[in-house]
Amino acid sequence: MSFGPAKHIFALLLAAPLLAGCLERGQPKMVDTSTDDDAFCRANSVAPGSDSYVICRKNRDVQRANANSRTDRAQRNLAEQMLNNPTRP
Repeated sequence: MSFGPAKHIFALLLAAPLLAGCLERGQPKMVDTSTDDDAFCRANSVAPGSDSYVICRKNRDVQRANANSRTDRAQRNLAEQMLNNPTRP
C-alpha cells in the first residue's frame, strides 16, 4: 500500500503548525502607547510642545520603563526560585 507523494504532503501538513512557532523569536512587538500618553498629558490642560508637555511625556516613559523592569525582575525571581526550590511529587 504505497501512497507516494501524498504521504509526504500529509507529513508536511502535520509538521507545519509545529514549525510555525519557531518563526517568532526574540522580544515581543511593542504596543504603540503614544496616543494614550498624549491623551493623558492633554487631559491635564498641557499644550503639546510646551515644557510641561515634554516633562509629562518623559514621566510617562519613565513610569513605563520602571513597570517593565519590575515585571522582568519578578519573572527572573520566579525563575530563580523555581530552579532553586524544585518540588518533586
